[in-house]
Amino acid sequence: MLPFKKHTGKVAPLYRANIDTDQIIPKQFLKRIERTGFGQFLFNDWRKSAEGAPDPNFILNQPKYAGASILVAAKNFGCGSSREHAVWALADFGFRAVIAPSFADIFANNCAKNGVLTVVLNEETTAEIARRASENHAYELTIDLERCTVQDSSGLNSNFQIDDFTRHCLLTGLDDIGLTLLHDADIAAYEAHHPVPSAWNS
Repeated sequence: MLPFKKHTGKVAPLYRANIDTDQIIPKQFLKRIERTGFGQFLFNDWRKSAEGAPDPNFILNQPKYAGASILVAAKNFGCGSSREHAVWALADFGFRAVIAPSFADIFANNCAKNGVLTVVLNEETTAEIARRASENHAYELTIDLERCTVQDSSGLNSNFQIDDFTRHCLLTGLDDIGLTLLHDADIAAYEAHHPVPSAWNS
């Protein structure tokens, strides 16, 4: 997993409440077995018309937000089903962080396991960030996970909270497999002293 320590990036404002995982990655795209390639389907039903043409009014279709790596949204982002594909789509599209007043718990947990940082700020601050990003299409934020701060070049400076374990995993780039491999020697020692019963080998 790519570690997250300090990131500066352009902000895309999608300031809507209750954006659910079926909007983030619609169900018809869940048949893929890889973790990559989902970015092209991110917010598919919003990004495209009924005829399949890109909607020029949708934020992520606008050239001025090309290359955005930080998404700002309203409360309860990532609600709905527990599909991890939603995070894969955001990451594959290029987002390293999402800022919102609140997140669905399972979605936030899936983000942490895939190197995407969820930053919880109050509604006033997230609304202000969305406003600045809407008015200044080159608007950037710096998110420092070591200091747990969000800053811009015009005076915005906010602290956020994150639990120590999640922060440690993101800083060091450890997903569940990486955490398990930290105990590789202990696992090997256990297996050496606990041979598989012969009945299991038949």
